[in-house]
Amino acid sequence: MGLQLLSFMATSSSGSRSVSYTQPVNPIINETGKFHVCQFMGNSFLLKPMNYGSRKLHFRQASFTKKVEETANSEDEEGKPMFKWVEIGPPITEAQRQAISKLSPKLTKRCKALMRQLICSSPHKASLSDLLAAWVRTMKPRRADWLAVLKELKTMGHPFYLQVAELALLEETFEANIRDYTKIIHGYGKQNRLKDAEKMLSAMKSRGFVLDQVTLTAFIDIYSKAGNLNLAEETFEELKLLGQPLDKRSYGSMIMAYIRAGMPIKGENILKEMDAQEIYAGSEVYKAMLRSYSMAGDCEGAQRVFDAIQFAGISPDVRMCALLINAYGISGQSDKARLAFENMRRAGLEPSDKCVAVMLLAYEKENELQKALEFLMDLERDGILVGKEASETLVGWFRKLGVVKEVDTILREYPGKEANSKAPAS
Repeated sequence: MGLQLLSFMATSSSGSRSVSYTQPVNPIINETGKFHVCQFMGNSFLLKPMNYGSRKLHFRQASFTKKVEETANSEDEEGKPMFKWVEIGPPITEAQRQAISKLSPKLTKRCKALMRQLICSSPHKASLSDLLAAWVRTMKPRRADWLAVLKELKTMGHPFYLQVAELALLEETFEANIRDYTKIIHGYGKQNRLKDAEKMLSAMKSRGFVLDQVTLTAFIDIYSKAGNLNLAEETFEELKLLGQPLDKRSYGSMIMAYIRAGMPIKGENILKEMDAQEIYAGSEVYKAMLRSYSMAGDCEGAQRVFDAIQFAGISPDVRMCALLINAYGISGQSDKARLAFENMRRAGLEPSDKCVAVMLLAYEKENELQKALEFLMDLERDGILVGKEASETLVGWFRKLGVVKEVDTILREYPGKEANSKAPAS
């Protein structure tokens, strides 16, 4: 038996707003044969089952229908078609079936009903607005329901997440607060949608919300990622005018803005300002600044940041050490690069293949082949194997020299010669 639309059109001379029917619903949709009450909404109405717990929901791709009829009753209804909440049934795709099966069991029935509609449909934003309005009229959600739906959409990476979040702001049942706006702004920022983020900021202001540190910090990130350092700086100054102590996130956002703009020295100045207040940036900020100096071959700047990392109570990891080694290598100071490498080992850190490769590049830059071979022999003696990246670096260097075969022979003979040199005289 095919799926039937659960709605009945009727007229009433008395003008009553609801009519009860004693006809049981299609057993495919409701196996219990419960009776339903249909409520008129103008010339159209939404079916509102009296007992949600007894329903057995089925889904098909047509998630909701629009019933448009000519109206002449009230001025506010003219030209505004009403949407009916319609259950959807098979067939659905395997991907949709899998997505539905992975919905959190903690979701309420009203939340699951909306999630199924969203999973099995792909309406445009205008239609999505009507779908949510129908859900509100039919299911009477609370704020907790909205938040549960948004969390589920975000977790599954659903493309409607930000649209639903933005439309939810307009619903009284959502009870929107300023953090709801900043979450959407953050979301647009991650997608580099500057215009949408600014529109959300304007909407927030127009609805009486006052800008705070969290919101302005988000815009520093957004502007800097968009390559607009001037706006990021203006926003940072506006942030200071709030008269509240800045936290490490706000400072960190401006530091990252300078790093992205290729101005790490200005970011370092903010670090000093933070140090004076005993506020320390996160390790990711230090690492980004260290990388900026490292890639530029600014070994002095890299060493300053490396020291600041330790002063902030952060133990440098292998990646940070590799960046410091690289800074010395690019600047043509292989001996200091080797010193940094050995300091890392003395600190108890096992050198990564990246560290070995960076050290080899430092020797290559100065054409120190003999030192490179001795370095490799030292590693082998200590049981440290050369990995893929370091091997490719070495082979590339040897190709430039045109001595791939010769060096391969030397590498094989070197341990034997070293062993013989250490053997006691007879």
